Amino acid sequence: MRNRKLTGILALGAAATLTLAGCSSDAGDNGNGDNGSEDMGTITLGFLPSWTDGLSTAYLLQNQLEKIGYTVEMQELTEAGPLYAGLAQGDVDMYPSAWPEVTHASYMEEYGDDIEDIGAYYEGAVLTIAVPDYVEISSIEDLKGNADMFGGQIIGIEPGAGLTGVTQDSMIPAYELGDEYELVTSSTAAMLTELENAIAGEENIVVTSWRPFWANDAYDLRDLEDPRGAMGEPEALHFLGTSDFSERFPEAAELIAGIQLDDAQYASLEDMVVNEYGEGNEPEAVEAWIEANPDAFDTIITE
Repeated sequence: MRNRKLTGILALGAAATLTLAGCSSDAGDNGNGDNGSEDMGTITLGFLPSWTDGLSTAYLLQNQLEKIGYTVEMQELTEAGPLYAGLAQGDVDMYPSAWPEVTHASYMEEYGDDIEDIGAYYEGAVLTIAVPDYVEISSIEDLKGNADMFGGQIIGIEPGAGLTGVTQDSMIPAYELGDEYELVTSSTAAMLTELENAIAGEENIVVTSWRPFWANDAYDLRDLEDPRGAMGEPEALHFLGTSDFSERFPEAAELIAGIQLDDAQYASLEDMVVNEYGEGNEPEAVEAWIEANPDAFDTIITE
């Protein structure tokens, strides 16, 4: 077992970007039931709870892996870079929703030799620049010359997010917005708060976003057209593991490789985990989703 509690990352000085909330639960502890399987080992899932694709799939994997006899330990982080570093070093065993093809390509270039791609679970994920539907522009090109509409700000998420890097290093230069706009970074939660406040007053606001993301429908967001392709091409969302993940956890790797979700399945999972059940009730949300979607993917364990 590689369960060193991120000591490798700490030794590299990345502890300042980590917020760990490690918690382990034996099979059956979270209300999912106990199938009587002997303990097959401990798998540590590292994820960023503010990025709800990873939050949703982390708890889905916890449910499924515990049902086949694994002990699952959940470790929350705040930035993608330390998560990739921890994955490459074996301090966490798995990243349950990675964007390695475009958004996190720089991390894969640095750490990819020590990471195993276990499989893609969703096709067609994209990074976007978005506005509430009432805002009267349709393209990123329309931002130029209209900074006063938005207070000269594009509201972003975490500074270390791949989306932040693409916006700052690709989109803003491509559309020559650097002299007019500041990319304001903080956190996904802070971005959503700014969005809620603006919508409440029907004020103009432009934010960094992505698809799939539950907030697009919840806040009636509209993606701005990107004629220069500055936000990158669509990509798949992947399950990534340590370099020897399949060797150490063959049954887990087989189950995980069979998980593929379409738009409707993914949207219902994320909505149930994030909105319908909410924080602190993720295991119950996943169990309810499985009950409602017993044929969601080929390797699903329903009881």
